Amino acid sequence: MGKGKLAKFADMATFGNVFEYPYSVVDDVPFGMKGSWGRDYFKNDHPIVLELGCGRGEYTVGLARLYPDKNFIGVDIKGARMWSGAKEALEEGLANVAFLRTNIEIIDRFFAADEVDEIWLTFSDPQMKKATKRLTSTYFMERYRRFLKPEGIVHLKTDSNFMFTYTLCMANENHLPILFGTDDLYHSGLADNILSIRTYYEQQWLDRGLNIKYLKFRLPHEGELHEPDVEIELDDYRSYNRSKRSGLTVGK
Repeated sequence: MGKGKLAKFADMATFGNVFEYPYSVVDDVPFGMKGSWGRDYFKNDHPIVLELGCGRGEYTVGLARLYPDKNFIGVDIKGARMWSGAKEALEEGLANVAFLRTNIEIIDRFFAADEVDEIWLTFSDPQMKKATKRLTSTYFMERYRRFLKPEGIVHLKTDSNFMFTYTLCMANENHLPILFGTDDLYHSGLADNILSIRTYYEQQWLDRGLNIKYLKFRLPHEGELHEPDVEIELDDYRSYNRSKRSGLTVGK
């Protein structure tokens, strides 16, 4: 690990807005704030919004600036990236921001039933080889149901046509109410101040001429979820810092 990362990890250990619970410690270090984020950290009863796979935290911080009457928590396992957003939030005195460094596979360990109002998934890895690794798979939807309020909202913003198409198929297969969807956000006329927050990676995709896709849907608690049994055309490009995409048959 480089000196820069070590320094950032040392910084984050002192940040009051960062909670670190990776797999390596989660079984041994109690997390007592499950069910009481509003009372114990934010000191209010405002709605809680998660950004899962938050990277540098651009959306977490950007949304917090726009909505001081909501609480935002960025979640990622990459601490060196998260440092940027956490530091920025502290410097700006944003009391409605927190960051949780953990593995998203165990996200339901940190939030109680009905504790979260919305989830943002911003430029998640499409994980074309294995459906259960996708953050919009039914594997993860079942976990989100454990803490998302009934009829809670999930937002997907992605550069990947594969991820967008898969998620749309998943929502349709399970009759999840779709509130809005577009495969070309910035030419849809609906890129408002929320959707126009741009992450570091998003700007790279735009610079390469890729369309940005957006999907917004509700996740009701009732009903058994099923994976869509469809084949989806693979993305034919290499993303920065992502391995070459390979074949997949969804639902197999």
